[in-house]
Amino acid sequence: MFTGLIATLGTVERLAEGSTSCRLTVRAPQLLSGVKIGDSIAVNGVCLTVVHLRGDTFTADVMPETVRRTTLHLLQPGDRVNLEKALRPTDGLDGHIVQGHVEGVGTIQQIIPEGNARVYRIQAPGELLRYIVEKGSIAVDGISLTVTETDDSGFGVSLIPHTAKMTTLGYKSAGDAVNLETDILARYVEKMLGMDKKGNGFAGRHKPGTAENNNSEPELTEAFLLRHGF
Repeated sequence: MFTGLIATLGTVERLAEGSTSCRLTVRAPQLLSGVKIGDSIAVNGVCLTVVHLRGDTFTADVMPETVRRTTLHLLQPGDRVNLEKALRPTDGLDGHIVQGHVEGVGTIQQIIPEGNARVYRIQAPGELLRYIVEKGSIAVDGISLTVTETDDSGFGVSLIPHTAKMTTLGYKSAGDAVNLETDILARYVEKMLGMDKKGNGFAGRHKPGTAENNNSEPELTEAFLLRHGF
């Protein structure tokens, strides 16, 4: 588990590509103190397992599912990447709950200066937009950000100067791809309500009000959420 607060920027040393997978080596001199083989590190928001350590570099295997879902296979030697160690029980949760399980790739459409901030307009896959809400949280390349607005094609986020300076987003341009992870709580609530991924009602169940249902379908009430651990 991560918080989406980037610890440092690393540099891609090598990307060895196979037919469906790859092996990524990253130079991260400011991050590796105390890191051991088997530890988890989020690279641009992707939770990877350290399989080799050498000097100030670490290496991780990238499996086919990760290649399909993320931008990691697009990295080149010299590219900067966002890095974060896994959350420890004693750490503060200053961002939001980030699993490092990237769901899909978005595209930066516009970067607009606004006062001391930069507003990023990001196009997102339709299947992810239902989980992205104004003033909710989202991880963009592993960075915990607040959604400023949404529409049918994407969403906006606003970066303060510190975030732009300390993360890869400050070095990206319109047209660049970014990893996206939506809020896990929204997906769990949808699952418990029995809705399908298109939001079309009660997936695999009888509809409310039918004789077969006996009025037992859940309603999204405070009591329902408390009963299921929210």
